[in-house]
Order: sequence, then C-alpha cells, then structure tokens
Amino acid sequence: MLYQAELLPVRSREGATVTYHAARMADLLLASQNPGKLEEMRLLAAGLPFRVIGPREIGITDAPEETGKSFLENARIKALAYTGRSGRLTVADDSGLSVDALGGAPGLYSSRFGGEGASDLDRNRLLLEKLKDVPVAERGARFTSAVVVARGRDVLFEVEEHVVGRIADAMRGTNGFGYDPLFFYPPYGATFGEVSRARKDEVSHRGKAFARLRGFLAGLAKEQP
Repeated sequence: MLYQAELLPVRSREGATVTYHAARMADLLLASQNPGKLEEMRLLAAGLPFRVIGPREIGITDAPEETGKSFLENARIKALAYTGRSGRLTVADDSGLSVDALGGAPGLYSSRFGGEGASDLDRNRLLLEKLKDVPVAERGARFTSAVVVARGRDVLFEVEEHVVGRIADAMRGTNGFGYDPLFFYPPYGATFGEVSRARKDEVSHRGKAFARLRGFLAGLAKEQP
C-alpha cells in the first residue's frame, strides 16, 4: 500500500530491483511548513534517491500568498515560489473539502474555516452547525487534492484527484486528520476517521494523487545521471 515499507525496494517494470546509492541523493523540497506533511512526503519518497527537506531546513520561514482560484493554481503558486527561492526540485500540494449545501465551501479555505487559530475540532463543529438542518440527501461533499512538481521556472508534473462522499451527522472515528471524522464514504459504510490509513489511501484524494506522484518521481530518478 502507499506509504508502506512493502513499496521498498523499488522495482522496474521488468521486475528487477533498482538500488540507489546514497551519494546520488538529490534534494526534494516540500513546499509546506507543516511537519506532518513533511513526514508524509518522506514516507512517500522512501526507497527513491531523494532527500526530502522542508523550507525551514534551508532558511525559508515564510510562505507565498495563495491567490489562485483553484486547488491546482494554488499548488502551482507554492511549487514555483519555493523552487524559485531555493533552486531545488520542489513538490507542493493543495487540498480541501467542498460541500454541496454550502455552495462548495469551505473549498480553498478549508484550512482557514473558522478563522485563524481554529483547530480541526473547531472546524468540524462549525461544519456540523452549518449543516444541522440539511437532510442526508443534500449533504454531498468531495475532497480534492492537487499536487505539482516544479524546478526553476518549469512545472514538471501536476495532478488533481477527488473522492466523493457526504458529511455525516456526527464525528466518527479517531483516525486521520482534518475533516476525516465527518467525511462519510458510502462504499465503505464508514467515515475516513473510522478506517485505517492504508484503506483510506486506496480511495482518498491524497492517496490517489500521491500514488501518481510517486510514479513520476520514480521515473524522474531513472533519468538522473
């Protein structure tokens, strides 16, 4: 499964094991100040010849203003801004939850829903409050994840993935993060907060986007001298 040790070592399409020498490790900058995302990216890149680093490790402590009108635009803004400042291969992602009954909100503002300083619990409670009189049939929602890889002025890779479900009437489960305890996925009959990370990654927006990202990085690694 994605992020699991079973992915290692990397194998070619012909089934041969590909071994990378530590001296050939290239920096891969994650365009995020979030420690959790940094750890996630390190797990994703495990077994590939990339040394995943965060902005703070190279002295970048601020972030570009996210002025895009879509998740993909915001991911591009972050990837190009960080690679421009660092000169390193950079990966950025932008993701969020769009709820039908709220006209697509919180959408691009998912991480800021409820204002600065709001916790995941605060945001989930606010979402429940806004949907308290909305019937099940009208509680449709979807997660979106956009991932972009850039180097210099060039975008090398981009992908956007989605998963469709609905907002539950109460928080359920303690797994995951963000809105996972409220996002009910009908094929599983459970919220993302009630299933394991591996099972969620099989169908989630981030799981699918990051699986494609890993495929791109594996191909890019083969092109390195």
